[in-house]
Amino acid sequence: MHLSWLGQTCVKLQTKFKDEEVTVLIDGYKPEDGDFPRSFSPQVALFSAGSENASTLSQNTFIIDTLAECEVKEVLVTAWPTEAGSLVFKINTENLSIVHLGRMSKKPDMVNLEKIGSIDILFIPVGGGKNCLSPEDASELVAALEPRIVIPMGYQCDSDKTAKPISEFIKELGLKPEVTDKKIIIKKKDLPQDETKLMILEKS
Repeated sequence: MHLSWLGQTCVKLQTKFKDEEVTVLIDGYKPEDGDFPRSFSPQVALFSAGSENASTLSQNTFIIDTLAECEVKEVLVTAWPTEAGSLVFKINTENLSIVHLGRMSKKPDMVNLEKIGSIDILFIPVGGGKNCLSPEDASELVAALEPRIVIPMGYQCDSDKTAKPISEFIKELGLKPEVTDKKIIIKKKDLPQDETKLMILEKS
C-alpha cells in the first residue's frame, strides 16, 4: 500500500488488483492557494464533504460522497456521516484497515467511535480551523481509537498557510515520528503489534 498526502485532507492510496494499479483519492478538493494537481485519474474517489469544489476527474471514476458500503476492485469502502454532516471512511484492502476521518473539526461521540472498529492506519486532520480538529482534540481521539499507525493531515503547508504546524500535534501526541517522507509504503507485516506509531507524510 502506497500512501501520499497532497495537502488539506487530500490523501492518495495506491494498491493493486491482479496486475492493475488501483488508486483511491480521498478529499480531492481544490485549495485557494498553493500547488495542487488540476486533475486526477483515480479508480475510486471519496469526498467527505460533498463533491462541490472537487478537482477534475479525468476518467470514469467510481465516486462516493454519501453514506455507502461498496467494493471496487477488491477495495471495500464504508462511509458514514458524523454529527456535523461530513463523512468518515473506512477502507479495507491488502488486509489493511484504513480510516480517513475526512473534514472533521469536532470529536465524534463514542457511539460513532464504536462504528469504526479496529484501525491499522488512521488519517486524522490536526491543523484546527473549520475543517480540522485542534491538535489537542486530535491527540485525544488518537488515544481513544488506538490505531496501529497514525498519519496526521490538514496541518500547515503551502496550500493551507493558516493551519497549525505539525509540531503542535507531535507535541500533544507525545510520540516521536518513525518516518517522515513524501510517500510511505506499508504492508500488513510492517504493522506494530502493541503500540501506536506516528508517521509523517510531507505534502507531495
